[in-house]
Amino acid sequence: MGLRGEAAILGYFELPPERKLKREKTFNLEQWARLSKAALDDAGLDATDVNGIVTPMIGEADMFVPSTITEYLGINANFAEIVDLGGAGSAAGVWRAAAAVELGLCDAVLVTFPGTHDVPADARRPFEMTDKMYFGASSNAYGSPQAEFEIPYGNLGQNGPYGQIAKRYGHEFGYDERAMAKIAVDQRTNACATPGAVFHGQPITIEDVLASPMVADPLHMLEIVMPCQGGAAVVIGNKDLAAKSKNRPVWIKGFGERVPYKTPTYARDLMHSPMIHAADQAFGMAGIGRNEVDMVSIYDCYSITVLMSLEDAGFTEKGKGMQFVNEHDLTFRGDFPMNTAGGQLSFGQAGIAGGMHHVIDGVRQIMGRAGEAQVTDCNRAFVTGNGGIMSEQTALILEGN
Repeated sequence: MGLRGEAAILGYFELPPERKLKREKTFNLEQWARLSKAALDDAGLDATDVNGIVTPMIGEADMFVPSTITEYLGINANFAEIVDLGGAGSAAGVWRAAAAVELGLCDAVLVTFPGTHDVPADARRPFEMTDKMYFGASSNAYGSPQAEFEIPYGNLGQNGPYGQIAKRYGHEFGYDERAMAKIAVDQRTNACATPGAVFHGQPITIEDVLASPMVADPLHMLEIVMPCQGGAAVVIGNKDLAAKSKNRPVWIKGFGERVPYKTPTYARDLMHSPMIHAADQAFGMAGIGRNEVDMVSIYDCYSITVLMSLEDAGFTEKGKGMQFVNEHDLTFRGDFPMNTAGGQLSFGQAGIAGGMHHVIDGVRQIMGRAGEAQVTDCNRAFVTGNGGIMSEQTALILEGN
């Protein structure tokens, strides 16, 4: 049961991230169209080849999001899906698109995640409603478990909860802050080899990380994602379209997903994330072992996310992640290439599109298009997505052949 590996990513496009928001207003719909067109051009395909879409929510529609997009683009979609899994959404969208292609529903599916949410005020969906009150996110509306039982006690946002996970990790297994800083340092090395990354040309040291402000003990500022403006898209097609694509096809060989809760308050064990199931399912479906991938792209909103994901995905034992980081070179030229374009810590996180950065990181390497940061003889990649607070988790196995 699962994918047969008969759908491939044929083209991609990722906007260079920008730290300063543009003054002009950008509609999500307009960005959806531009990103999609660029991904199709990259693949050498035409819009008439597309008969499926996968999207997150967009600012211009509170309902009927897929049809709003297909109407705007002029696509007759046989498959139109919303994925609302935060940072896990991009990887989740990829496997859903692959499944639609393998089932014969679609020839090609666009998976497009705009990263610009600066929609004109008169076109925003009505988050600010007179009969509701929201706390930090639209999912925390008055009456939700978070609004009633967590937020009044200060459990709000992302920094605090991720700091809580890191603190608990230290209590159970010990905490090497230099190892955690090395994650950020190695990824910055990769960003310095990736033109367009937010921190391209700005290397850092372990001492720089440890000297940066403490944001949520024990997490320093340089261990926390850099928000920016951007967006990304991929186009996934069948074997016939793969044969005429301009690029080396990147086949989706396996996936895994687990969504057990939204906030860590309801986790059975903070130290064992849903990635355990997601990774096991992905590797099992692809029929390969952990030692058979040539690079990994691990969702990295925080350094602790990377550490936990490496352990829970089975690349090292639980509690041995810091030793693993110290013993391996995580740069593109190292023995365990990870987040070879810098990851979100150094490339930048374009809002909901941040997860697509990791998909494209793996695709770029397998297509052999990573430039200076190219991993030698890269044919397989393991990619993860993470939504919520280590709660919604997805994994992919990508392969070129």
